[in-house]
Amino acid sequence: MTTTSNSNLYSVMQARKSVRVFDPNFTIAKEEIEEMLKLATIAPSSSNLQSWRFLVIQDAAVKTELKGIANNQAQAEEASVVIAVLGDVDAYKKVEQIYTQNVAEGHMDDSIKDRTIANTHAVYPNVSAEVRMNIASFDAGLVSMQLMLIAKEKGYDTSTMGGFDKVKFAERFDLPENEFPIVLIALGKAAAPAYGSSRLPMDEIVRFI
Repeated sequence: MTTTSNSNLYSVMQARKSVRVFDPNFTIAKEEIEEMLKLATIAPSSSNLQSWRFLVIQDAAVKTELKGIANNQAQAEEASVVIAVLGDVDAYKKVEQIYTQNVAEGHMDDSIKDRTIANTHAVYPNVSAEVRMNIASFDAGLVSMQLMLIAKEKGYDTSTMGGFDKVKFAERFDLPENEFPIVLIALGKAAAPAYGSSRLPMDEIVRFI
């Protein structure tokens, strides 16, 4: 099988870089942010429980405060918006809503819905919060990458920030006990080019057996 190197998807993937300097005067409409998030949530998730939650931070004063929580990373303040990707350890509690909607949209029948709901209630409440946090973190990685590619395709730039005080963040934004912060995504227009980055050769990271 061969791939087409000039595919729009590949072009977007190659063009996406982690931007450090954003135009602080550039704004993005709420409706467009919602559209990008809706598209991003097409990403797969464990048992389709969609354990991601999002806190969209646009207010200039709040972003300035966020910069201090994020180890003084300038993009936390200068980006048009910072999207905090959160995990919900109780995401399984929405299983009836999710799978009822699956049936209503014609994706499955009632027998599959009922079996899946029963299995979910048998498993998820009985695993540790740490396991459910790991599941949510994995799902957050999938939705975050999808969001960044969508943003790039629309002409925007992004930067992920994992280095921030998660305890202070949860306290500042009064997160409920079942939610925890995973990553911050700065979103806006680059004011300076991003650095390129190298990748290890395939023979150092891939084994075929």
